[in-house]
Amino acid sequence: MMSPSKPRVRLPETAAVGDIIEIRALITHVMETGNRTDAEGRRVARNIIHTVTAHFEGDLVFKAELGPGISANPFLAFHMKVPGSGELRVAWHDDDGGITIERYQLTVA
Repeated sequence: MMSPSKPRVRLPETAAVGDIIEIRALITHVMETGNRTDAEGRRVARNIIHTVTAHFEGDLVFKAELGPGISANPFLAFHMKVPGSGELRVAWHDDDGGITIERYQLTVA
């Protein structure tokens, strides 16, 4: 099993209640499609990030289901209306069963 990589998530430095903010996320992941072979000619098992979710204070604010056509080291951006200060939890799930969960605090001005 490939060890999960730490995602890089960027939130705005400042936000106010009601603002619509952009959240950017990048994760280092090889995104093996299952179509490649290794040096011995054996097929490399498929291992892609298939689901990305973001929850703010427990409420789902973003979900993406990815397929084998997505590039390695995928970059995603999404927008969210700020309800107040709280915790953003971002999770990546891959085919090997790896789950990466990171938490980020958003404090409104």
